[in-house]
Amino acid sequence: MGKLDDRVVVVTGGASGIGEAIARLFVKEGARVVVADIQDELGQKLVERLGRSATFIHSDVSLEDNVKGMIDQTVDSYGHLDCVVNNAGMGGAEGEIESISVAAFDRAMAILLRGVFLGMKHAAPVMKRQGKGNIINISSIAGLRGISQNHPYSAAKAAVIQLTRTVAMELAQYQIRVNCICPGMIVTSIFGKFKGMSNPDIESKKENLIRLFERAQPIQRAGLPEDVANAALWLAGDDSSFVTGHALVVDGGTSAGQVWSSQMKFKARIESALGLEPSE
Repeated sequence: MGKLDDRVVVVTGGASGIGEAIARLFVKEGARVVVADIQDELGQKLVERLGRSATFIHSDVSLEDNVKGMIDQTVDSYGHLDCVVNNAGMGGAEGEIESISVAAFDRAMAILLRGVFLGMKHAAPVMKRQGKGNIINISSIAGLRGISQNHPYSAAKAAVIQLTRTVAMELAQYQIRVNCICPGMIVTSIFGKFKGMSNPDIESKKENLIRLFERAQPIQRAGLPEDVANAALWLAGDDSSFVTGHALVVDGGTSAGQVWSSQMKFKARIESALGLEPSE
């Protein structure tokens, strides 16, 4: 038996990256998964590989009619809705604050924040009628700590964490749990897409990213989409039935602090600046 047998799950941004890993794992664990995305070709190919337990719906999460249609179509097809994973995302404009255009800021908010809001807004009435449900939002450690010149993305991800908490408090009385995951440096196509690269080009450079990310956090291996998918599985399943309003950090220790080797290197720089002999 799987951990999600017969459960119906919608995964936005499910055609690639973290969303794809979640869709794959959830199907493996017995769920029927609706992959929602604007990447039609990738989405169709994925559900063909996943078989009869997966279907694809074109959905732009920044548009309310798209999100409502996604939820309505899922319920019409399966009769109920057990879990929504609001994962769809983008990189967002980077740069000094005065260089960020209003259009770029609004676009990031539309995808990263409004998309999560709409997913919860339209899932909530269905889950209230059922008397149960589960919502998982994908945030980021960028929502927990300041990252220079990453303004719209960081602001949106911080807002997702707080929105997760407020909605969790509202829906708990209906036996609906609402949590979020805060990934760290995860090897996905988002890094290349922001620079205008195509999916095949990004895939050809994947091993380079893995090697680069191996030392980006205290646990010295690259974070992979499967790491986030495993966290999502725990939140979606019964093992976390007493958990709601929680921001689950999956970052290899990045947000916890500095490793000893980094502290020692900085200490050595301080001693050098003061003209002192290096200590043991």
